[in-house]
Amino acid sequence: MSEVKIAAQSRTEFGKGAARRIRRDSKVPGVLYGHGSDPIHLTLPGHELLLALRTPNVLISLDIDGKSNELAIPKSVQRDPIKGFLEHVDLQLVKRGEKVTVEIPVHTEGELAPGGNLLEHVLNALPVEAEATHIPESVTVSVEGLEAGASVLAKDIPLPSGTTLAVEDDTVVLQVLAAQAEEAAEGEEGEAAGEVAEA
Repeated sequence: MSEVKIAAQSRTEFGKGAARRIRRDSKVPGVLYGHGSDPIHLTLPGHELLLALRTPNVLISLDIDGKSNELAIPKSVQRDPIKGFLEHVDLQLVKRGEKVTVEIPVHTEGELAPGGNLLEHVLNALPVEAEATHIPESVTVSVEGLEAGASVLAKDIPLPSGTTLAVEDDTVVLQVLAAQAEEAAEGEEGEAAGEVAEA
């Protein structure tokens, strides 16, 4: 996975007023924590951070005040619900070789069996344990030819080498639903139309 270098400044001002000032400068307030050390409050460049966060579980190499380099992964990202800009980010300190638990997106490929069935993502992201510098960006599972009632369990999803599941093997990740609800709804509409015609 890619490693993104970002220059950050430690900050001593806290509270909503300080956070607003930081955002006005197109920067993002954040906190770096982990390994039992005291949290470090940071100011991060907004545009660079936004680009970095396009990659799920991106590994960020933080250059803090030009003095120390730390590796971190994003744990919590707060965005403005309307405008979508970054409001705050929590970063977890990691070390090379360390195992971390993260959630990675689940992508599908292939076509379901004919019949208008629906694919439900019970889990949009799969919890896994991986080495901090080798977190997979996503996993892909084939749903080719799956019939209604079929399920894809966590143990059925191929994982990259060095990555293990952080959920029970029999956790349902995807399931195929029969398209009966739509047919039933259409039938009811037809009956309703018949009643109107009779009246």
